[in-house]
Amino acid sequence: MLGQTAAGSAANTPSGSRFFRFEVVGLAQNSETSKRNFPIRQSGRIFINVPYNRMNEEMQRIGRLGGKIVSITPIKSGE
Repeated sequence: MLGQTAAGSAANTPSGSRFFRFEVVGLAQNSETSKRNFPIRQSGRIFINVPYNRMNEEMQRIGRLGGKIVSITPIKSGE
């Protein structure tokens, strides 16, 4: 899910077509990520593209994984 974007019926609404890029630091393997079938690497920073209607969910998920959001920027169409 990291770095992926979601599109669906919400993309037909004005808020669903807006995307934001989260810059995240400090994601690491922990008890939450150990439930996954793949490892989460410790990294300096990663970028995650998120639709407007999933921003709150994604912020909570990043917090559970031990990450910290250092910036949120809107993504312009065509980026």
